[in-house]
Amino acid sequence: MKKFAGILTALALGVLCLSGCGQNGASGSATATADNPVVLTLAHGLSESHTVHIAMMEFAEQVEAQTDGRVQVKIFPNGQLGSENENMEQLMAGVIAMTKVSAPGLATYNEAYHTFGLPYIFDDTEDFYHVMDSDEMHDFFLSSADNGFVTLTYYTSGARSFYTKNKAVRKPEDLKGLKIRVQDMKSQTDMLDALGGIPVAMSYGDVYTSLQTGIIDGTENNETALTTGKHGEVCKVFSTDQHAMIPDVMVMSAKVWETLSPQDQQIILDAARASTESHKIAWDAAIDEAIVEAKEQMQVEFVDDVDKEAFRTATSGMIADYCSEYPGVQSLLDTINSVE
Repeated sequence: MKKFAGILTALALGVLCLSGCGQNGASGSATATADNPVVLTLAHGLSESHTVHIAMMEFAEQVEAQTDGRVQVKIFPNGQLGSENENMEQLMAGVIAMTKVSAPGLATYNEAYHTFGLPYIFDDTEDFYHVMDSDEMHDFFLSSADNGFVTLTYYTSGARSFYTKNKAVRKPEDLKGLKIRVQDMKSQTDMLDALGGIPVAMSYGDVYTSLQTGIIDGTENNETALTTGKHGEVCKVFSTDQHAMIPDVMVMSAKVWETLSPQDQQIILDAARASTESHKIAWDAAIDEAIVEAKEQMQVEFVDDVDKEAFRTATSGMIADYCSEYPGVQSLLDTINSVE
């Protein structure tokens, strides 16, 4: 019933949004007013306390302020309108205007997005930000209108590392025989296969109980999962191999995007990118707090002497296979490597 209610709500909001956005063809937002605004529905599955939600609230406030109320963003968090996949389907159907997804989830619509799920495509956090904030990446984000969406900005979700109940993972061989939870993404299961572990795809909400009951021996995520997800109550060894940096992205329906005036498109882009900068600060603070809490209150050991080069070598063949299978991946990797 909850899912059905969410679908009905999304449909009603879609009618509202599209009727507002279509006021005057491609320049519909220019003819809107504060009394009769364009309302853009943004649905996502995160809680109101999540740093990404807070950043998107700042984005919505800036859009409304910079357009004098002509364009308003109405946010529905907590999965009120469905799961991440359902929200993306709603966006593609024109039912909602915007959503937040994990970047590799867009590979269904544009194969190049597989790239963001691959291991070690960025050297470190500094390199990640340098590439993601580049003009080349901004151009890529806006190049997918023919696929039904455009990406407005990204939000870091940190570096993902392996953590287990009691075993340090310093080299790929340490994963042999271990059942490790991964996200339900082809790139993630392929990565763990390449590293010699046993991938177990499951939803994030099932991880804690699965760790407790022994269904899995460990998982992989950023440091905040130890505290917000309480994984540090069960897993006592966090090995900072930092094998992937998978961003979240805020996307908009291409149909809706094209109804906005060029001026309002730029306002939305500027507000989106400003929210990314705010989120970086909040994210760094959240990571620092999580590490302190995990160490002091959960007695989690952080292992830093990880042989990252061995992990890179072990997964290089997998990346080559993706480049061969998906030409878009090779193209985007070339773009990433071209950023100076």
